[in-house]
Amino acid sequence: FAGNDQLAGVPLLLDGVGAGPEDVACGPKGFLYTGLADGRILKFRSKGNPHELTNTGGRPLGMQLDAAGRLIVADAERGLLAVSSRGVIEVLTDAVNGRKILFADDLDIAADGTIWFSDASTGFGYDKTIYNFLEGRPTGRLLSYNPASGKTRVHLDDLFFANGVALGPDDSYVLVNETGAGRIMRLWLTGELAGQHDVFYSGLPGTPDNLSFNGKDTFWVAMPSLRKDIDAMADQPMLRDLFSRLPLATLQKVAVPYSFVVGLNLDGEVIHNLQDTAAGFNNITSVNECGGALYLGSLTMPAVARYPLP
Repeated sequence: FAGNDQLAGVPLLLDGVGAGPEDVACGPKGFLYTGLADGRILKFRSKGNPHELTNTGGRPLGMQLDAAGRLIVADAERGLLAVSSRGVIEVLTDAVNGRKILFADDLDIAADGTIWFSDASTGFGYDKTIYNFLEGRPTGRLLSYNPASGKTRVHLDDLFFANGVALGPDDSYVLVNETGAGRIMRLWLTGELAGQHDVFYSGLPGTPDNLSFNGKDTFWVAMPSLRKDIDAMADQPMLRDLFSRLPLATLQKVAVPYSFVVGLNLDGEVIHNLQDTAAGFNNITSVNECGGALYLGSLTMPAVARYPLP
């Protein structure tokens, strides 16, 4: 995890088109998709002008195309959505066990069509994210949605801000990031360990956000900031309580953005360490490998970054 400047000066796409392209989904024929802070979902290529596919009226975060060509979107305010090629929105699920899904965050789609996604918190929604870390109570969940039955299930709970989701090789397991704990949990789906969960990686120096698998040998982990600010208050409940009384706008400026991407192999070993100590393109929330390049999303930057595959 030694500091470096591998991401310094990374080329930008969609520069100035809008704030917060949090995730980037790979599509056929070189098309890419991203969602912005104002609810817009854009379809674009590395070159050329973007096309506004739709506006969810919420906050689109993690997204991926399914086998039918629909864009499946985890919308922090509206739940799990399906967007047709014409931009028509269908709400797949926004509740589980009679309770509203408060903060749909990231997703991945299995070969059988099952959509695995995270509900970051059952305590605070997207616009009050910081309170999850000040309170320090793990309320996140790993969920699944079965398109055939229309059923939504809870598989893991008590996760400290459940975030990135990625299925492993042959859909044998699914990984989910715990942003507040700096670790990646694994739920086994097949084999002798099916139904059991364990820790895939622990001790990340940053706050893991979205997670993706390249389909071969690498899980990409995006970390928008370092853990030091969270850790400094971990054993100071009175200090966290004091901070929680500050205006929300002030609290949202507490975390110092950084530029940090890590690649892990199938054994959970670090094989790529990409940073920018000057934090040029920062607050990186997603990393997706498409066509020989990494596409980086950000919760705050007004652009998507494209980095040649290391």
